Amino acid sequence: MRAAPTILHLDMDAFFAAAEQASKPSLRGKPVVVGGLGPRGVVATASYEARRFGVHSAMPMAQARRLAPNAAYLVPRFAFYRAISGQVMELLGRLSPLVEPLSLDEAFVDLEAGGVADDSAGARAAGERLRRDILATTGLTGSVGLAGSKMLAKIASEEAKPDGLVLIEPGTERELLGPRSVRIIPGVGPATGEHLRRAGITTVAEVVEAGEDELVRLLGRAHGGSLYLMALGHDDRPVVAERDAKSVSVEDTFAVDLHDRLRIRLEVERLAERCVARLRASGHSGRTIVLKVRRYDFSTLTRSETLRGPTDDPVVVREAAARLLDLVDTTGGVRLLGVGVSGLADYTQEDLFAQAEADARAAAEARAEEAGAAAGEAPEGAAGAGPAEAAPVTAGAADGAEREWAPGRDVRHAEYGAGWVQGSGLGRVTVRFEEPWAAVPGRVRTFSVDDPALEPSEPLPLVR
Repeated sequence: MRAAPTILHLDMDAFFAAAEQASKPSLRGKPVVVGGLGPRGVVATASYEARRFGVHSAMPMAQARRLAPNAAYLVPRFAFYRAISGQVMELLGRLSPLVEPLSLDEAFVDLEAGGVADDSAGARAAGERLRRDILATTGLTGSVGLAGSKMLAKIASEEAKPDGLVLIEPGTERELLGPRSVRIIPGVGPATGEHLRRAGITTVAEVVEAGEDELVRLLGRAHGGSLYLMALGHDDRPVVAERDAKSVSVEDTFAVDLHDRLRIRLEVERLAERCVARLRASGHSGRTIVLKVRRYDFSTLTRSETLRGPTDDPVVVREAAARLLDLVDTTGGVRLLGVGVSGLADYTQEDLFAQAEADARAAAEARAEEAGAAAGEAPEGAAGAGPAEAAPVTAGAADGAEREWAPGRDVRHAEYGAGWVQGSGLGRVTVRFEEPWAAVPGRVRTFSVDDPALEPSEPLPLVR
């Protein structure tokens, strides 16, 4: 624990939704919901106007539409959000070399390591300056928490929302935490919270009263001891500038349950290929292959297999995922599939037996392809066959036109300029033409989905 509140936690306010409102003048001050728009989509972020209706992150989109039927529902524009996040992280990097990003819109900063603050006054000045710089650079607001530990800095930023700054003076931790729900402590999720509730422990003060021995008895030595220390306000976790990736994974949710076993297998193979591509892009290999299957009844199963050494071979990962699929009962249908690799390493220890099998299989396939070509047949895996034809209908996707003109997407018209899609269907697309810096909402026009003058475009910057 530090004697001065020099750990800063930044949390951008309703980030995705706020970015959409900032880029679309007609949506400012109105409820906006960002997420998957299909029948199984979920809310990624809701604006504060939408939250008044009870809409929140991770809520099924169908429920959000019932609560706020008149809100604007938009698909996420992750490239746009990443660009804004990059601007924010650059500002944080000017404060300190120790910046620990938690997500696109959230990070810890060690102000002491940057030499910009060593007391409460300096920390508050740095926090206020950061908020002004973020607003000037991105047009968005962020909430800042300052404290002597990461746990308390995050609690402070929650207290500061929206668009505020809260500083917790070291020495006031016990008084602040005592009456709060035990769920405010990091690592206390729904299951642990319910376990403590059954033991009569619901507040942080009651955690302290119970004592370390009782918590160890209830939760085990590691978890119980850690919980007791944090309830006292003790948190000595440092700000870590770089976090090592623990796993790489990809998954898809399907708009319609998959029942055909062959189709499911093809999807698993396709996901394995995507996972390996992401694994290689990160410069890693891994030795544990994980398959995730969410069935028709929302039950989720995971199966894993650990190899003899790390690999980034797509054949090895694909075959391991297929073996894991054989262990799962998919009767009744599958709504989500995922493939991941954990146990990451910076090198690859080739599985010689798998490599030999792959070489033999490749040779056999080459011979079969030659024989098929001689007989005038199309080889398996050629254009029009195989996994490429088995792409899933993911949440939020419909026909080709609606995928291209999804609500919220940026477009440009040869005559009317920059705009964004309000909606599409029945061969028509409705566009509102406006720019982020416009003082009033733009005009709305409707076009044929195949209008040659209308085309997708890159997002405009929020600040000119």
